[in-house]
Amino acid sequence: MRKITSLFLALCTVATLYGLCACDNTKTYAEMREDEDRAIAAFLKDSAIQVITQKEFLANDSVTDLSKNEYVQLASGVYMQIVDKGSANPADTIRPNDIVLVRFEEQALLENSYGSKSYISNLNYPDVDEFKYAVTSTSIAGTFTKGVMVQYYSDTTVPAGWLVALSYVRNNAHVRLIIPSKLGHNYAMQNVYPYYYDLHKIKFWK
Repeated sequence: MRKITSLFLALCTVATLYGLCACDNTKTYAEMREDEDRAIAAFLKDSAIQVITQKEFLANDSVTDLSKNEYVQLASGVYMQIVDKGSANPADTIRPNDIVLVRFEEQALLENSYGSKSYISNLNYPDVDEFKYAVTSTSIAGTFTKGVMVQYYSDTTVPAGWLVALSYVRNNAHVRLIIPSKLGHNYAMQNVYPYYYDLHKIKFWK
């Protein structure tokens, strides 16, 4: 009887310890947000990025100084560097129902469950990614109609961070973005992953 009792207690101890370990491996949303903030901060530091405020950005004619590797931190939380503002025509801006064509690179700033930082791009593909830009009285949205993003994530929702940047540039622009999870695609939001994007060519079709 003593042997059975001892065995039972030993099994209970193992089960309890296993349960504690399992709990320790499960991060809360707050902890995941802390990881995200640290990843963004590390990327800014490692890339020698100089962050300017939105007020400084607007006072400087809404441009970022490439020689200083400036990125503006927008009110939304997105970090943006305008490499090329695009068309010289101030009226050549995004409009509701435009079709947007994009050449891009995407780099995760946090490792996934496989211990790697995912990377996808359409730079070497014959076709570009395409989405429709829509505006309502309260919001803006983008829906992918084709491209690598749809194939990779099986989701047609354009990252909100991409759309935020469009209001600051014109046709044929080139921008770089650091997008927190809350303004990313659904996978980013679900896993609390921030991403870096290099949108090499953004073309508006009226």
